[in-house]
Amino acid sequence: MPDPDLKTRPLSPHLTIYRPQINSVTSIFHRVTGVGLVLAAVLVVWWLVAASSGAAYFGFVDGLLTSWIGFLVLGGSLWALWYHFCTGVRHLVWDTGAGYGMTVVTGSGWVVVGASVLLTAATLLAFCA
Repeated sequence: MPDPDLKTRPLSPHLTIYRPQINSVTSIFHRVTGVGLVLAAVLVVWWLVAASSGAAYFGFVDGLLTSWIGFLVLGGSLWALWYHFCTGVRHLVWDTGAGYGMTVVTGSGWVVVGASVLLTAATLLAFCA
């Protein structure tokens, strides 16, 4: 006999009651940054094609990428690169079978976020100073 309360219960945790955890957020951002890195690679290829096309077109593309909007896009791409790298290292550690305790998973998630911000800032300071 079917349970009469079955229709009143939610089938899955809905976003209105679900509290995101650091592990799920880092996993989602790992995927998002992977897609973002592909888009950043398209920008780099565009810049290289412009460099081989002529001075006028290269000046346009280079001016766009060195503007404040271009700096934000490329700076965000740099953060995405470091974040994706750090989460990739985290996954490599997990592939060895280590780091699956809840406190370790939570701690490594925050380490990944902090390391990506620090590595981005260090890279910007090294190359923009």
